[in-house]
Amino acid sequence: MRDEGIGSWTARRARSSPERTAIVHGERSFTYAELHERVTRLAAALRGRGVRRGDRVAYLGANHPALLETLLATARLGAVFVPLNTRLAAPELAYMIDDSGACVLVHGAEQSRAAGELCDWTGLRVLVPVEGSAPDGYEALIAAAVPVAVDEPVGLDDTCMIMYTSGTTGQPKGAELTHGNITWNCVNVLIDVDVTADEVTLVSAPLFHTAALNMTCLPTLLKGGRVVIEPGFDPARVIDLFATRRVSWMFGVPAMFDALAAHPGWAGADLSSLRVLMAGGAPVPASTIAVYQERGLTFLQGYGMTETAPGVLMLGAADSVRKAGSAGRPSVFTDVRIVRPDLTDAAPGEPGEVVVQGPNVMRGYWGRPDDTARAHTADGWFRTGDVATADDEGFVRIVDRAKDMIISGGENIYPAEVENVLHDHPDVLECAVIGVPDERWGEVGRAVVVARPGTDPTEEDLLAHFEGRLARYKAPRSVVFADGLPRNATGKLRKADLRRQHGGV
Repeated sequence: MRDEGIGSWTARRARSSPERTAIVHGERSFTYAELHERVTRLAAALRGRGVRRGDRVAYLGANHPALLETLLATARLGAVFVPLNTRLAAPELAYMIDDSGACVLVHGAEQSRAAGELCDWTGLRVLVPVEGSAPDGYEALIAAAVPVAVDEPVGLDDTCMIMYTSGTTGQPKGAELTHGNITWNCVNVLIDVDVTADEVTLVSAPLFHTAALNMTCLPTLLKGGRVVIEPGFDPARVIDLFATRRVSWMFGVPAMFDALAAHPGWAGADLSSLRVLMAGGAPVPASTIAVYQERGLTFLQGYGMTETAPGVLMLGAADSVRKAGSAGRPSVFTDVRIVRPDLTDAAPGEPGEVVVQGPNVMRGYWGRPDDTARAHTADGWFRTGDVATADDEGFVRIVDRAKDMIISGGENIYPAEVENVLHDHPDVLECAVIGVPDERWGEVGRAVVVARPGTDPTEEDLLAHFEGRLARYKAPRSVVFADGLPRNATGKLRKADLRRQHGGV
């Protein structure tokens, strides 16, 4: 094969294990041979709609086999996949489509209205609805396509996907991940988690995020295991699937695992098939880890980010009890340093910034060479902006994170983006957004507002202002009013002071 990228994986798997089940979705299932034929047909259909090497194909929808098939078919053509977050508002999605230059949008039924708006607002030229029986619909395209093998010469250095991450300056940035980035990340996972060919991986976290897609789903398919795709997370449904589908591996953010353990069915749940539970996306409380370890389960956590495809650190099963709360050691083919401000190595126990280098680190931010340069040291290490310490054994503990970022239920929220929307309210003179503790989500946003003279806005007025302008999870949950915002001598906002003054529950 001339195709060295992930688009060739179905052909390689259909060659070595055609009869094994690849995907389960509700009552439907596909073997690797069937998945390969569907991806081949879809690639032919996309080519028939004008998709060529380097073109961008976007996907907007809940977890569904179509997301994976679209990714693999797009990769087969040497085109670029752009997964979109279904929780975003239409203007946010329009920005990403225009920024990436996507020409095709494959979308779920629940996103039909948004898809129509996006087609009017952006340069999209083709819409493909996943559900329904329309002649231009997803299943119709696959059925009508001639399954002609495509062997585009795709290399590991070619761009595979653009995955957007919230921007610190108010605009999202597209992390440009190559086929090599994703492949090497999968290799790291296969080693770190010791994935088996008999793995049954439950995917209920969103596949438009890097963790569910690149840390569990794609490594399972590469290994020849079985992926059980759920449209979303429901604790009762997950507990049932543990028994009925004999799930062995699951990823989730801490809020998902807390909800699972709090469900009435948890105490009597059949967990006999579970081999590994893996958490990420936010710091994992020690109390959460303890609940699962008390049931005799291997509960792993790691650290990563979209820009690293995403794995950086992993706490292995052998150390999951002894080093509970640590993010682990660097993955096998990823190098990690903890550095001082002058970029010299910090001593064990000394806090410093996490910097990363390896074949899983992104090529850069799509169309943003200046941002790409700023995110790297002169000798090529990626600067995460997160602060950590390493012990004498090399185990890394994340002690702080990028200065202002809020992590709510595993979603990254950058205050600048929220503040930009709030500043548009006519009654707002100044504002700042900070994170405050929340029992369910870990933390949520709180807006600190200085009202414009002569106005008297209410908390309800300002929270309503976000409706339709920003994804709901990004909108603050509370508003407090202040006479002014603390600033230093140069006029820079002192958010540490804000957190001390207004960060209490």
